[in-house]
Amino acid sequence: MSDALFSSLTAAPADPILGVTQRFRQDPRPQKVNLGVGVYMTEEGVTPVLDVVKEAETALAEACIPHSYLPISGLEGYGLHVQQLVFGADSEIVRSGRAATVQTLGGTGALKVGMDFMYHVCGARVGATSLPTWGNHNAILKMAGYDVRHYSYYEASTNSVNFDAMLADLKALPPATLVVLHSCCHNPTGYDLSLDQWKEVIEVCRAGRLTPFLDMAYQGFCRGLEEDAASIRLFAASGLSFLVATSFSKSFNLYNERIGALTVVCQSKAEADIVMSQLKAVIRCNYSNPPAHGAYIVERVLSDPEKTEHWHEELAGMRNRILSMRKALADAMAALGAKRDFSFVTRQAGMFSFTGLTPEQVDRLAEEFGVYCVRNGRICICGLNTRNVQYVAESIAKVL
Repeated sequence: MSDALFSSLTAAPADPILGVTQRFRQDPRPQKVNLGVGVYMTEEGVTPVLDVVKEAETALAEACIPHSYLPISGLEGYGLHVQQLVFGADSEIVRSGRAATVQTLGGTGALKVGMDFMYHVCGARVGATSLPTWGNHNAILKMAGYDVRHYSYYEASTNSVNFDAMLADLKALPPATLVVLHSCCHNPTGYDLSLDQWKEVIEVCRAGRLTPFLDMAYQGFCRGLEEDAASIRLFAASGLSFLVATSFSKSFNLYNERIGALTVVCQSKAEADIVMSQLKAVIRCNYSNPPAHGAYIVERVLSDPEKTEHWHEELAGMRNRILSMRKALADAMAALGAKRDFSFVTRQAGMFSFTGLTPEQVDRLAEEFGVYCVRNGRICICGLNTRNVQYVAESIAKVL
């Protein structure tokens, strides 16, 4: 009987993003290009170790800190740095203490803890995501037990956000729905809302008694750390209770350290203290304690104004390279006289671009030219550099 325990199982489908990299690695062609990978890469095609990270790691090695457990909520002082970065150092939320922040296993861990908290502790049963969204949003909601629904977002025919349809769908959601919103650098489309549009979304959430859960994995990759937090600061000023998932994977290039945070904004410090106790309970029966190394690095940088300023400069360098590659791709497509105007790429934000390529065109790019991207047409702009952007443009033009 025991031998048959797993005999009825079928293999889970491969992750659509990670599978792209696997196929890329198996391709022997020297001109191959990986536009599926969701990490920042330099002109040389490598993920850099920032100067501030090198300095911090050297100092930490010399300090020889014992490898004992961190508190369930994370490294002491880390949560305050996160809140100051997200809401602003002088924010009323920070000064009043009415937000509970826990260190998590990256932004994904923040989403998981927040969704479990809302489901098991607060009784939420419906979760809603944008069409399209990062696939893991839907997977985590489903695994947590939610009835997963969707609201309109991207309009393929106009390469833009269909905001009217988005509002209509949000208004149709039942009260207490947990609504996942991309605060900046929407993944996968690259299209963000304006501040005026965000104000309308806030009022819809208020009127419909929806619970906003803002995912900000890319703070600093659009216009800047302060500018990219503008949508969240509108929610902070609204008086609503809401959740925020943040990550230092991208902004510090600390992908494999799994360093993120979940912040729950409450109505008072007393309420936040209760929420913190419940978040700890959720974490305790999951992974118990967060890892320390990435947190030590981030805390060391953000607690020192000079190191923080250096980090800002390095982050700006990454952001500017992304912007230059967007322009280079759009210019190359225009010079080729491609069947489609690719200038929309320069109006998108962050690491990703929703190109409008069909699954069949994506398949042709991989099979005929060794250019790999996700089948929904999403490309990672960071995979482009001055050596391959012309080849990528020529390949795309040939499959249009």
